[in-house]
Amino acid sequence: MTEAWFTTHGDPSDPALLCLHGIGSCADAFQAQLSLTDRVRRRVVAWDAPGYRRSPDPAAVMGLNDWADAAAGLIERELGGSADLLGVSWGGVIAARLVLRHPELVRTLVLADSSVGSGTNPDRATAMRGRADELRRVGASRFSETRAAHLVSPDAPPELVRSIAEMMALSIRLPGYGWACESMAATDHRPDLGGVTVPTLVLVGEHDVVTPVGRAQELASLIPHSELATVAGAGHLANQERSVVFNDLIETFLKGHQP
Repeated sequence: MTEAWFTTHGDPSDPALLCLHGIGSCADAFQAQLSLTDRVRRRVVAWDAPGYRRSPDPAAVMGLNDWADAAAGLIERELGGSADLLGVSWGGVIAARLVLRHPELVRTLVLADSSVGSGTNPDRATAMRGRADELRRVGASRFSETRAAHLVSPDAPPELVRSIAEMMALSIRLPGYGWACESMAATDHRPDLGGVTVPTLVLVGEHDVVTPVGRAQELASLIPHSELATVAGAGHLANQERSVVFNDLIETFLKGHQP
């Protein structure tokens, strides 16, 4: 069993909303979504993926299937056997794989600033794999400082950029981050997403330069009957930068698909 640290907020008897963070982040990235506990009567649960922040390093190399199965195990053991999923960026790719492997565990799916994977393009895959080498070379603090500004819009306040950099530096380490990069580089979900049968909402920040609007449109076009919405004024981390609008969109979606 692959262990993962997680945090939970809200009434344990309410349906769970499991939040899966991006490749450079942790459970703390979902602080702004805790208001959903009352707004949509959900128990908001967020993990540190195995190999990240407060979770232990896995005993063996992990791939995307392994992270998806670890999240599925958390749903089965701790969340009553079903959950709504909110995946941001890499977390969205994990969430999509989880739905494809364990559809009986998922009620609804929200994919935020995500993609079909980086394996659709050789240059994109190479760049993703190169991140682990950069982290090894410069260290977590420098790596995080360099990347943070690209994760928000040009108008983001400096304190948000600093907060994101600090969170990233605390969250990432090798070998887990390197395995995560490889899991993205090796993934192309395009042939599989037609098999997603749960209600799905695809969100994307208007100014996302990491997974731009076009990739969100591609993702939504491949998932039957999915909804697509743009978060105005946000970059890649729309859930943190424009949390009010982001949460409003999730509230509307979840209220339309109550368990």
